[in-house]
Amino acid sequence: MRYGLVVAGCFCLLALAPPAAAQVPDSVALPLAMPGVRQALAYIDAGRDRNAAFLAEIGAIISPSGQEGQRAEAVAGRMRAIGLQQVRVDDAPNAVGVLPGRSGRALVFISTLDDLATVAEHQRERGRPPHVVGDRVEGPGTNTSATTASMLAAAEALISAGVVPEHDLVFAAVAQEETGLVGMRRLYDEYRDRAVAWVDILGDGRSISYGAIGIHWWRVVAHGPGGHSLRGGLPNVNQGIARAVDRILALPHPERHADSRTVINIARIHSGAVFNHKPEEGWFSLDLRSLDAHVIADMETDVREVLRQVTEETGIGFEMEPFQLTPGGQIEGARESELVRLAVAAARWLGTEPRLGNAGSSNMNIAVGAGSLAIGLGGERGGGRGQPDEWADIPALQRSAKLVLLLGAGLGR
Repeated sequence: MRYGLVVAGCFCLLALAPPAAAQVPDSVALPLAMPGVRQALAYIDAGRDRNAAFLAEIGAIISPSGQEGQRAEAVAGRMRAIGLQQVRVDDAPNAVGVLPGRSGRALVFISTLDDLATVAEHQRERGRPPHVVGDRVEGPGTNTSATTASMLAAAEALISAGVVPEHDLVFAAVAQEETGLVGMRRLYDEYRDRAVAWVDILGDGRSISYGAIGIHWWRVVAHGPGGHSLRGGLPNVNQGIARAVDRILALPHPERHADSRTVINIARIHSGAVFNHKPEEGWFSLDLRSLDAHVIADMETDVREVLRQVTEETGIGFEMEPFQLTPGGQIEGARESELVRLAVAAARWLGTEPRLGNAGSSNMNIAVGAGSLAIGLGGERGGGRGQPDEWADIPALQRSAKLVLLLGAGLGR
């Protein structure tokens, strides 16, 4: 899937060459001489303890995917307190606030609101909220929430310093990332027509993704006649599953399209409950991935043909049930776009050598898959995600906030 969208614009002041490792052809200029930008960066430094305290606050709120309402309201409350406008919690529930610009268009920043289900279990078992220990905020619920804390630290600094951006800056903590990118889909539908670009905050910019790998997860369900072992024999659901799995894993697409990072994987197979019964139903998981959406479509067509043939041979019926379909794609010119060049220059100015890649897998996939320019800012944010000893790194939070600030102030100038 190829699209011809490139964000155009120019930079002024303080030209910085991007790192050779990133292989971005043109130098760009950071907006450091713009009124208020250096003041805003200093505000982030001065607000270290405040930013860490807010992270501890929202990290304490139990928010597994699909149950983010309380955390969304807390984030929206913070948005109002720092002066963002048009603050709301939608039905996803996403928490959204806006810093108005001049162009009538929007640059949309995204953080992840929800946690893994295991995080909620660890929060309950721990029995006390996260707390600051040196350069860390320690406790379950802090690692992913560091992205929201950094995003709002940048928004607060811009507002405090009186920076007026070219485009509206939309700051959105989006829900249900872990269960189908539901919040991002809702946000994209709202802003797709006027967004110049999308920025998914995942870390401090040590890596930058400008394309997305498509990931389609299916649950393939098999049906057949059951019965006691004494009345067993064929047709048997397990024979159908075994033939289907063997043939699907032998499909040639991963070898033919290795340059597109094409993958076929079957990780889970389930049927039956006891030794002496022939099951009526079973299922297996199917994980299809590729940078090329056409290859994924071809694989799905061939999988369906395999299932049809196995049904004809064994009498076992199959149904493909979508579990999670994450779109992917490549935007023509994205690597050379103003957005990517500015992100590279800003990350380098902050002391890192960013790695560029075209295989992102996060909320940004929704935008890229629909043809909109988007990047994912990866890198450091802490450790132990999903574990009892989860923690967030405060210096990484501060770097992420500065990176967001420089992108928001500089894009389109």
